[in-house]
Amino acid sequence: MLSQLSELLWADWIWFPKGHGWADLKDHDDKVFPKTQDLWAVLPIALCFLVIRQLFERTVAIPLAALLGVSDKPRIPAPSNPVLESFFCSISKHPSQSSIDTLSKQTGCSVRQVQRWFRRRRNQDRPSKLKKFQEASWRFTFYLLAFFAGLAVLIDKPWFYDMKQMWENFPKMPLLPSQYWYYMIELGFYVSLLFSVASDVKRKDFKEQIVHHVATILLVSFSWLVNYIRAGTLIMLVHDAADYLMESAKMFNYAGWRRTCNFIFTVFAAVFIITRLIILPFWIIHTTWVYPVTLYPPFFGFYFFNGLLFVLQILHIFWAVLILRMVVKFLPGNDIVEDERSDKEETESDDENQCERSLKYQNGHVQNGHIHLNNNHNKAD
Repeated sequence: MLSQLSELLWADWIWFPKGHGWADLKDHDDKVFPKTQDLWAVLPIALCFLVIRQLFERTVAIPLAALLGVSDKPRIPAPSNPVLESFFCSISKHPSQSSIDTLSKQTGCSVRQVQRWFRRRRNQDRPSKLKKFQEASWRFTFYLLAFFAGLAVLIDKPWFYDMKQMWENFPKMPLLPSQYWYYMIELGFYVSLLFSVASDVKRKDFKEQIVHHVATILLVSFSWLVNYIRAGTLIMLVHDAADYLMESAKMFNYAGWRRTCNFIFTVFAAVFIITRLIILPFWIIHTTWVYPVTLYPPFFGFYFFNGLLFVLQILHIFWAVLILRMVVKFLPGNDIVEDERSDKEETESDDENQCERSLKYQNGHVQNGHIHLNNNHNKAD
């Protein structure tokens, strides 16, 4: 039963064009082809990345942060209060005004004290600026090295200049050692990101990041299995081209280097749009979606591979909107780029602003000895 299901799942007609199959990927005449078992090497590589990252963040990122002047404002911890802590953990981190009134009566604290407690408690859960810098510097280092390594792998390949050649003699293109290591290292890094997602800084696009990581791992793994390696290397290079610029802009943002951050982010925005919204869809996806049907009749593997590419492209459009919104923020009259995906740490003045808004809303009236505030703001943890 299982053997029949396996034969059906891996049938040649599902994953390859007519006339080709898994037999084409058997080694012969000193030519090596990608194999399924090769992907097991990704797991130890991913674990190595996790170890290297810890060492890098402690020995390189922290001294670099001190050199650039990254510092955190001292945070005042929320005092111990079992009632408020229980509400915070089990019900809401942003209580409504009616909930604040009820909690005020239950704890014997004033409305203002309850608001201040929740603000400080939310700040406790937010990652420090140093942690954000450590994460950004690690990713910057990898993406920078990966981009130039990928460029070295592809610079002398004919399909780098004429993408139609990625289909020449498909699927019987032998595997090069440089392609093997490029694939294993890139795939290992993305798997390590998936492993560390629980401890990494969580941003507003957390779910989109998870979808992106999973789609990327599936895309790269599948392209390895069916020898779409030429297309896969081009896709990885296009992604790495902009990522290291974004991470470096975040590093300078955390360090408070405003002009440097804005300049690098402007370059990043231009590179992102060119690579992800022009080169990827109109050159690479065109060559994987439109051109192949002139050579082979469509098959399931063709739809599966391009379907994953379209998922990535939708995410790129989503992020392009966020990027353009951030670009607008440093037009004349604005000082620095703020990551649209991150929440801001709340300050002491936030309570005052809430009171002012409430007073305007309530026309200055005070009811039951307390100012009634509209605490349903839009900040997200």
